[in-house]
Amino acid sequence: QVHVVESGGGLVQAGGSLRLSCAASGRTEASYVMGWFRQAPGKEREFVAAIGWIGYNIGYADSVKGRFTISRENGKNTLNLQMNSLKPEDTAVYYCAAHRVPSWYSGGYYSDGNEYEYWGQGTQVTVSS
Repeated sequence: QVHVVESGGGLVQAGGSLRLSCAASGRTEASYVMGWFRQAPGKEREFVAAIGWIGYNIGYADSVKGRFTISRENGKNTLNLQMNSLKPEDTAVYYCAAHRVPSWYSGGYYSDGNEYEYWGQGTQVTVSS
């Protein structure tokens, strides 16, 4: 059983910052590509950012480039998302996702949510104008 747990959501004014964290646990020897997705009311889930197992391969949605930073400690199944210059349109439930890969995997990240088999419950981010 793999558990993915997010933390760090909340309410912030436009222009402010929040930091989300995520941890995948349950299989001590497992390694994961990890990513963040979000879903706003009435909209489909969308890709936000993702990072490979080694941590060198990183990708962002165009809407968050230059404002959000994804990071992880190499070899650890913990993930962070630093969100700066937040806008009201960033309001959504943010989900952390994990895709298991071999420990020798040095490939890239995935921006398609269908590639991820483990998901957290989500954390609400609300940006007021």
